[in-house]
Amino acid sequence: MNEALISQLFILALSIFLGFALISRVPPLLHTPLMSEANAICGIIIVGALIAAGVEAESPFTIILGTSAVALAAFNVIGGYMVTERMLKMFKKKGS
Repeated sequence: MNEALISQLFILALSIFLGFALISRVPPLLHTPLMSEANAICGIIIVGALIAAGVEAESPFTIILGTSAVALAAFNVIGGYMVTERMLKMFKKKGS
């Protein structure tokens, strides 16, 4: 294996572990603002994935990986906005 690939896989595994550890410790009261923040980050991921799948694509694997990143990030953004809207409806008064 390439040394760069090993370091990238290590960074990916570390970020997955760190993300899970941080998210699991967030109190339920902060889930809605955290979801909004995650939606903004996924918007940035979509831009980067579009660049990776389009202009910078050198191999079919890069195109497939970039396209799947765009699809998964878009799914996450849409789902995040749906959950955020549902959570905000819980705080509205019944009459209005």
